[in-house]
Amino acid sequence: MRRRLLAVAAVLAVVGSAGCQSDGNSQASSTTGAAAVADPTVIAEDLEVPWGIAFLPDGTALIAERNSGKILQLQANGEVSDVGTVPRVAARGESGLLGLAISPTYDTDRTIYAYLTTADDNRVVALRFDEDGLGAPDPILTGIPAGTIHDGGRIAFGPDGALYVTTGEAGDKPLAQDPDSLGGKILRIGADGSIPQDNPTPGSPVWSLGHRNVQGLAWDDAGRLWATEFGADTWDELNLIEPGNNYGWPDVEGIAGIDGFTDPVLQWRPSEASPSGLAFVDGSLWVAALRGERLWQIPVGVDGSLGEPQSLFEGEYGRLRTVVATPDGSLWFTTSNRDGRGTPADTDDRILEIWPAR
Repeated sequence: MRRRLLAVAAVLAVVGSAGCQSDGNSQASSTTGAAAVADPTVIAEDLEVPWGIAFLPDGTALIAERNSGKILQLQANGEVSDVGTVPRVAARGESGLLGLAISPTYDTDRTIYAYLTTADDNRVVALRFDEDGLGAPDPILTGIPAGTIHDGGRIAFGPDGALYVTTGEAGDKPLAQDPDSLGGKILRIGADGSIPQDNPTPGSPVWSLGHRNVQGLAWDDAGRLWATEFGADTWDELNLIEPGNNYGWPDVEGIAGIDGFTDPVLQWRPSEASPSGLAFVDGSLWVAALRGERLWQIPVGVDGSLGEPQSLFEGEYGRLRTVVATPDGSLWFTTSNRDGRGTPADTDDRILEIWPAR
């Protein structure tokens, strides 16, 4: 498999900022508004469905390839190497090797975390990664429902030091409302897989429920947790996550105003979104859209109110999967045109970089 990694040669700028504040629950439009963004720099080319990206303390990036089960390391000079293949990855449909996260105490424990699909389930594993390479996986959370669709897969450490895990209902809709199932949830666990005592339900890793398929998590500067969620045929969602809340699926899709269910703060038609990765950089949420083939920028006010969403790079790079903030303040986003649903360019899949305005 040919891979070519390109070093960054120039700093790009995002000129201008997003528009007026909204009242929260609203529908995103595809207008570009006042945003003017320079062309991204290509950081990496010829990847095979890059899914998870996480940064080590030295600034180098680890990249998970969904179908191959490989973890790659991208150095600051653009060099890339295979650091190992995660055992037992069973890639089928939307599943495989998905999210990555780095231990908050990596300098001492040399541990990384991965979300993967096996023949039996989705699970989170811890792996030691040091000068000897990638160690054997230690499962810390197992039994997450798996299927060819709706596997969730994003993992991230929150400001509180807990590990947050997004799951899908694997095509079995009632699981999202079943408090005893790990499917269709956002989960919160300790770095060792233990259940924090302050979770909403004692002894349960469930942080929120009623989700169809969450693939994006991000915290803003105030510590608010936001999540992107794939809808079915009508509405995709951006949700503000509160512990113990029920976000409605499969009874509710989009804004409904039904007691007992929490409405999204923003919704899109699937043709404009199918939102996957999510990042918060310089006062905005950034959303990678698959079917919508664009990057969304959504300003967030100090009070959590949302500004006018801006649609960037519409149709220019195909399906976009993951978006991450880098340690130096830039933003990376990945194409996902080799995932079986896109039309790959010769150099796909790619990682691209922009610099939000300062």
